[in-house]
Amino acid sequence: MTATRAVLVVTDMQQGFIREQSQHIVPIVAELVRRWQGASGDVLFTRYLNYPGSPFERFFGWQRLRFSPDTDFISELEPYLRDGITLDKTIYSPFTQDGDKLVAKHGWNEFYFCGIATESCVLKGAVDAFERNMTPWLIADASASHAGPHAHEAGLLVARRFIGPRQVISLSEIPEKMLSAP
Repeated sequence: MTATRAVLVVTDMQQGFIREQSQHIVPIVAELVRRWQGASGDVLFTRYLNYPGSPFERFFGWQRLRFSPDTDFISELEPYLRDGITLDKTIYSPFTQDGDKLVAKHGWNEFYFCGIATESCVLKGAVDAFERNMTPWLIADASASHAGPHAHEAGLLVARRFIGPRQVISLSEIPEKMLSAP
């Protein structure tokens, strides 16, 4: 049996995704990262980068997150970035060609997802981990949607259907060994 090797995936906590509807998770995610790294856990910070002609531009007419400051990580995460791993991506999921290389290099097989947006990038990463026969966890109270609580709740509903109802957890359900003392 393969040993469990977990990673905290901090999804797209960037200036361009922080709105009134998602602002509340900023201190929650920063504290989670602090405690996770304090327990010597791996943290993967994903950063979405839009580009001219992307599907987001073609199908949604959305042209944001091409340049700084939109693409910058939120300042609350700056102290933790140097001890984590950053993955730039142009799709919803962290399972890009570069992402797959990081997974293989670090031997990650258990993924704790948090960040923005629950119904898109967070959900897609969790589903992709599931479909790769890895263990996904979606941390509901450390995720949000910049589209508001209805989109967040919809993402949680779909996640329970896609990856299993017990895989959607709260912060209090993360095993203590994964976190340093508060």
